[in-house]
Amino acid sequence: MTGRPTIVHVRIVVIGGGVLGTMHAWHAVERGHEVVQIEREADSRGASLRNFGLVWVSGRPAGRGLQIALRARTLWERIGGRVPGLGFRANGSLTVLRTPGELAVAQEFAQGGSLDSRGTRLVDPEEARTVNPALRGPMLGALWCERDAAVEPRVAQRELRAHLLAGGRYTWLPGREVRHVDTGVAVDDHGDRHHGDVIIVCPGAALSGLVRELAGPIPVRRVRLQMMQTAPLGERLTTSVADGDSLRYYPAYAGPALERLVETEPQPEVAAHHRMQLLMVQRADGGLTIGDTHAYAEPFDFDVATEPYDHLETRVAELLGRPLPSVRRRWAGVYAQADDGDVVYRRRVSDGVWLLTGTGGGGMTCSPAIAEETVEELGL
Repeated sequence: MTGRPTIVHVRIVVIGGGVLGTMHAWHAVERGHEVVQIEREADSRGASLRNFGLVWVSGRPAGRGLQIALRARTLWERIGGRVPGLGFRANGSLTVLRTPGELAVAQEFAQGGSLDSRGTRLVDPEEARTVNPALRGPMLGALWCERDAAVEPRVAQRELRAHLLAGGRYTWLPGREVRHVDTGVAVDDHGDRHHGDVIIVCPGAALSGLVRELAGPIPVRRVRLQMMQTAPLGERLTTSVADGDSLRYYPAYAGPALERLVETEPQPEVAAHHRMQLLMVQRADGGLTIGDTHAYAEPFDFDVATEPYDHLETRVAELLGRPLPSVRRRWAGVYAQADDGDVVYRRRVSDGVWLLTGTGGGGMTCSPAIAEETVEELGL
């Protein structure tokens, strides 16, 4: 008689309280294992909170990147059905095209044959405004991706943990920095030893200290961004929104038309200097999360520059055809990105110890599928 192999339940220590670590805890608990998750802060505070909350299929490169994003989209919807506090919503997205060069890139992309798998199609201005009536500004068309979605990043980890804690096989230990990891044990700064059959280290952008001890230098870079959030818009933004600058940023749009766009339609100076695109998603309270910039050269500035925010406010007002609501919050964040362009840097650093980081700007999107891959690779 054949069937699924018998799974031996084990104890897993997850180091890191961001979305990637939490999704590893989720999949392990789902398979009946006992999980201890350790976070150095009193609560997670890194890039897993300082993001758009986008589940973003748009622009993912064909192949593994797109496959992981699509699988993660399925998992987010499934998990969101069980944890309503995540605020999962299948709102889709519109990438607004305002210049002939941007439209040409979208037309070339549409001819590439991957639109059906992405749930994407090129629409004219009338259809774009039917999909999202809040977009009253001038446009030549838009890429409408029905498979894009969103969650609430500031509460997602908290809601996932609350669900895990209710099951009785999960322990959450905040305010403890793990200083040393060896086969079968993690030692924190309280001197406590946490034993596990498997230890999964998800440090986010904290690439020194423990990571350097475990793995030495790794092919992962850090990226700094700036974002902001407004007061409630006063009307519903039915989709997430990107502008044409995102065509320059996401690898799926690469091709001759994009090369012509870069040559003939340069970005405004501030956008080019800060490597900007516009992404915008409406929060549950009606406010707008808007960004972002990209800085790669360390050491990063400790302050935030005002010019990118001015540019974003102007661009949003143009897309909406109305003044932007008042800005209530501005912030900076740092995430880690694998140098080889893969969706994650995953490495077994010693027996039973795994390191995962470098999810880049796709961490919120792809973490459920990345974590699923890990637990399946480990046979859990």
